[in-house]
Amino acid sequence: MYKLLLRPILFCFDPEKVHYFTFSLVRFISKIPFVTSIIKAIYVVDDKRLEREVFGLKFKNPVGLAAGFDKDAKLFNELSDFGFGFIEIGTLTPKPQDGNPKKRLFRLKSDSAIINRMGFNNGGVEAAILRLKKNNGVLIGGNIGKNKVTPNENATDDYVICFEALYDYVDYFVVNVSSPNTPNLRELQEKEPLTKLLQTLQDLNNTKVKVKPILLKIAPDLTNEQLEDIIDIVNETKIAGVIATNTTISREGLTSENKVEVGGLSGKPLTKRATEVIRFLSEKSNKSFPIIGVGGIHTADDAIEKLNAGASLVQLYTGFIYEGPQLIKDINKKLLV
Repeated sequence: MYKLLLRPILFCFDPEKVHYFTFSLVRFISKIPFVTSIIKAIYVVDDKRLEREVFGLKFKNPVGLAAGFDKDAKLFNELSDFGFGFIEIGTLTPKPQDGNPKKRLFRLKSDSAIINRMGFNNGGVEAAILRLKKNNGVLIGGNIGKNKVTPNENATDDYVICFEALYDYVDYFVVNVSSPNTPNLRELQEKEPLTKLLQTLQDLNNTKVKVKPILLKIAPDLTNEQLEDIIDIVNETKIAGVIATNTTISREGLTSENKVEVGGLSGKPLTKRATEVIRFLSEKSNKSFPIIGVGGIHTADDAIEKLNAGASLVQLYTGFIYEGPQLIKDINKKLLV
């Protein structure tokens, strides 16, 4: 129904406006008696065989929603009703920020892709916490970043602020240094500053009563040498794992007019590269840490491919927008075959 009826209508309008409209629509219909039960009956695949235990957490199923969709933790309870095993909120920053000027979100229909240059637009970590306090049992990942105005030499301070603030309200953390839409952010992926940042967070984590998993989200544009550095850093700092991958700055093979837009590309063009990165990390590290696979998952087979390449869990973003919630069900059903 989504692809035949709803998507053609939604895709006639500005992507960012549609995003907020859809949020309002889902929130509204979820308040109608019995609707939530109907949605769950249609989309949720409840089977013990789908459960996964990864970095000490138990996931109902291995299909999650990637960061960037519910940046401000406004809809995680409702979105979980569509069958997600976990929801990652953010990227959150210490202070609210508007992000980059609009227009900043573009569909590439012929490529089944999206380009965004949102720029960590969010209402700040404290505002998100007020909503996270109303969590109805959803497993939540907290994706954290730095404010645009914070220079790189002070970036660690921003990540520490977000970690401390979110600690009681999320199940795992994701350090985002790989978005191409915040100036100079990707410089933090270099070995020295990244090791320092992750070690600082892990040292802080180790002072807590309960250590929570910290993951690193990496770009698909890293070279093999840089990926080998990532493996060394993960093993040295003893963080829990890696999310592979974020959006790409590559435009190889695109046909849509919007391919000229600046920003991070997600969707089908990323399918192959994201899987390559997962396989490289898994094989070169001898599977020494878990990987969450994300990037270009538009079919159940795409998800299976990433799991076979070495991912323990997968996440959807652009595939969820193009294919709808049926994709979550299709993946979970395929895993039971």
